[in-house]
Amino acid sequence: MLAGLNMMTIAVLACVGIMLDLLLGEARRWHPLVGFGRLASWLERRLNHADVRCLKGVGAWLLAVGPITLLSVVLTWWLATINLWLALLAHALMLYVSLGLRSLRDHILPISLALQSGDLAHARLLTGRIVSRDTSQSSEQELAKAGVESLLENGNDAVFATLFWFVIAGGPGAILFRLANTLDAMWGYRSARYLHFGWAAARIDDGLNLIPARLTAISYAALGNTRQAWRCWREQAPQWSSPNAGPVMAAGAGALQVSLGGAAVYDNAVEERPVLGCGPLAGGLDIQRAWQLVFKTTGLWLMVLVVLGVVSA
Repeated sequence: MLAGLNMMTIAVLACVGIMLDLLLGEARRWHPLVGFGRLASWLERRLNHADVRCLKGVGAWLLAVGPITLLSVVLTWWLATINLWLALLAHALMLYVSLGLRSLRDHILPISLALQSGDLAHARLLTGRIVSRDTSQSSEQELAKAGVESLLENGNDAVFATLFWFVIAGGPGAILFRLANTLDAMWGYRSARYLHFGWAAARIDDGLNLIPARLTAISYAALGNTRQAWRCWREQAPQWSSPNAGPVMAAGAGALQVSLGGAAVYDNAVEERPVLGCGPLAGGLDIQRAWQLVFKTTGLWLMVLVVLGVVSA
């Protein structure tokens, strides 16, 4: 939790950060995470070769995340010695640049609109920008499935886990998590190139996401078909390769009563993934339903923080 601040102050700062994200969205130029991605790519090109790739992956992670996180800690501490309001503003701004709620809406809802208008080519193009699978030959249902999966999983990564670490450690906590999550998205693949080098990034992200992912899954279940969400989480999540994405997407799919998972094309090879959820395959309108679930969950988390602030006052 933010040292020296009560829960109500934390709740207000969380609301400010989310409102800034919804009003302003991502910076179109000079976005911090874009710059961080370039730094990560530069480190990977220079360190991901020869032997001891696991150790080099750990070193690269520390070089990428450590200085930026430390700088955010020092900045908030220094501002607090000058003026508390400046420090609070810094925490809120750090949360804002770490969040991706509006980005999810702006990148994924257009897929639903393209599918509803019958523009499959445009839907394939839009979906290809947000997922790593091959969408060049994807059907309408495959594109809708990819959109729903991305919303549910990234709702946790870009919003709820970020909020969780903000409550635990303020702006620096939110930044630490998003940087670690970004490295997992870039390096955490089980491919020949990243299997050893990206091992540390994947495991660190798993650890940071362990509690937030389950809180997200509980929230999805509470706001949808609770019975089906619990059943899908219990029976299907253990079959998923990711220990955190499994509960999040299984509970979300069950809450929406749609089927996700199944076959997807990665690197010109078909990967058969376990089926998640229940009911019919996801369609274009289900992308909008998934967005509503993520948006309502955001409201639920903020409401819980405010209630905790009132109770602890």
